[in-house]
Amino acid sequence: MKLVVVSAGLGVPSSTRLLADRLAAAVGRQAEADTEVIELRELAVEIAHHFTNGFAGKALAAAQDAVAGADGLIVVTPVFSASYSGLFKSFFDVLDKDALTGKPVLIGATGGTGRHSLVLEHALRPLFAHLRAVVVPTGVYAASEDWGADGLAERIERAAAELAALMPLAPRAGEDVVVPFAEQLAALRR
Repeated sequence: MKLVVVSAGLGVPSSTRLLADRLAAAVGRQAEADTEVIELRELAVEIAHHFTNGFAGKALAAAQDAVAGADGLIVVTPVFSASYSGLFKSFFDVLDKDALTGKPVLIGATGGTGRHSLVLEHALRPLFAHLRAVVVPTGVYAASEDWGADGLAERIERAAAELAALMPLAPRAGEDVVVPFAEQLAALRR
């Protein structure tokens, strides 16, 4: 199976990338998967050019293909103005409209305070529902105070297990078949 991780962190090092890496490692403990990480900051110029000229550059096209061919996605963004970053949204705006249909997605976000934790439910979950992805029930938000505190590791493991259970059900590239909700629910209960 193929797992693609999309990280919208801007700094180096980045707490967003750290959360993305921890989520990917947890999925790797649950299921055998080849993992590819896409750093959106490295694609920022190509994303902007795509908006102005309608064409994806080589690196952006490779990222689009990776996402379209994935069996599961982990997407993590820093919180800006109580929502996902503009770079994060822009990347998903330049994907093919059907690229995420039926694809299992684990959503995550990082922020300086726990006050922004609802970004998962009020921004990320609706975005991926609109893109017709299957968002796992557990999203993972990590505020500055969460690193090293009780609870984050458990949330990471639970979300990873949910994604790992759904990845075998992901439609393959070119398939129009979407796994019925009952099968998705049964996979999560295993």
